[in-house]
Amino acid sequence: MVTGAKYRDVVREIALDRYGYVTTREAVEAGVPAVELPKLAARGGLRNIAYGLYRVPDVPPTRYDQFAEALLRVGEGAYLHGESVLALFGLADVNPRRIKVAVNRRARPKLPAFIELTRVTDQVRTTLYEGLEAQPVSDAILECRGRIETERLLVAAKQARAEGLLTTAEWQRVRKGLRA
Repeated sequence: MVTGAKYRDVVREIALDRYGYVTTREAVEAGVPAVELPKLAARGGLRNIAYGLYRVPDVPPTRYDQFAEALLRVGEGAYLHGESVLALFGLADVNPRRIKVAVNRRARPKLPAFIELTRVTDQVRTTLYEGLEAQPVSDAILECRGRIETERLLVAAKQARAEGLLTTAEWQRVRKGLRA
């Protein structure tokens, strides 16, 4: 059982593995009562980001923080897709103003302008990159056809292959898909 001043330590430990973020659900599962999170926020130990989502301010920022926040705001089953997967790895020279998050269920969270939510009806395979749920790079490249020039997507595919982000089979599928 966790008590008193230890709550902050438990929450920080969770946040260290989650780009500085912790959800109420994760905290409760770790033994921190939900009522303690607003108290920690009032004392400056946490920042309330959205309903049920907090950030530990002294966790060092990374380039993945905003991606993590977008996924956590949307909730369970959310994953990065399209240009956002390419941006995650610096592929195709994309820098989208909005992080594209897909979900295959109905979701109505109040989202800030930097998140673009897409509902997908098909069952989609996902993978973890840097601990973030995402569409595989090969699928993301092919999804961007028509929105990003084919030549840039080919360069992105070559870079992804060189960095080990595409298997031989995926590389061949992407090249074929970009020629079609």
